[in-house]
Amino acid sequence: MTQPRIGIDLGGTKIEAVVLDAQGNECFRQRLATPSGDYPATLQAIVDLVAAARQVAGTAATVGIGTPGAPSAVTGRMKNCNSTCLNDQLLQQDLEQRLGCAVRLANDANCLALSEASDGAGQGAEVVFGVILGTGVGGGLVVNGRLLGGANAIAGEWGHNPLPGLADEPQPWPRCYCGRSGCVEAFLSGPAMAAEHQRLHGGAPNMVLDAAAIAALAAQGDAAALATLERYATRLARALAVVINIVDPQVIVLGGGLSKIASLYTRVPQRWLPWVFSDQVTTRLLAARHGDASGVRGAARLW
Repeated sequence: MTQPRIGIDLGGTKIEAVVLDAQGNECFRQRLATPSGDYPATLQAIVDLVAAARQVAGTAATVGIGTPGAPSAVTGRMKNCNSTCLNDQLLQQDLEQRLGCAVRLANDANCLALSEASDGAGQGAEVVFGVILGTGVGGGLVVNGRLLGGANAIAGEWGHNPLPGLADEPQPWPRCYCGRSGCVEAFLSGPAMAAEHQRLHGGAPNMVLDAAAIAALAAQGDAAALATLERYATRLARALAVVINIVDPQVIVLGGGLSKIASLYTRVPQRWLPWVFSDQVTTRLLAARHGDASGVRGAARLW
């Protein structure tokens, strides 16, 4: 890196900015609540954060944005965003007009993968697959330090493939926001875990436990929560086995809220071998070294 870089992580609940100096050290961080469902207000929030970051980095600093989707290679309009107010918007063009500079965009999982391959849990690995397990499920792929976008800007989007072993899952299969049923995301997102736990193990309709609460109960030995985590780990193992079969990464890095469930890092590797076309699996499953900051740090590194 030869100059300061500004990174913006545009999430469903918060927008975060960071400045990395020429040596890659963080020298500024600030976040704002995301204006829910309000595209103009979201643009203004990003403009305000970049202005604050420029007070530290200077106006010559590059700007990278991590988003919940990606711009279409055909129209330039955003697609595949679970923050649906962004879909069909010319986000990159609108930001460049307001900021007066070129902007690079990539989805949040790509930013996670780039950050962790650069100076995180995947540093030094030839192939790193970055996974977001949160409100949605995403993936990003870095090979020899280079982020792969793909011909259709969907490289790494494993979350919208059918869950392997789908025929063995009880029907009806859960619907995904993309319009299909049985997607990896429809089983492995945080809301999906919470909804299934509620459906199978009951509780008051207004007391749905989120993934963090389920993990905490499992740690205390709660049988229902343990059963939910067992199902989740097995499904995650099957889904990641397909990734291993296709790109054979040295490291898979988990980010997002569900990546904080410590038992996944032992349970999942114990389960994926039967689904992998090999007699052994040396791929390492690791937590993001930079935690929640990986996405915004990766956005800064898009330049």
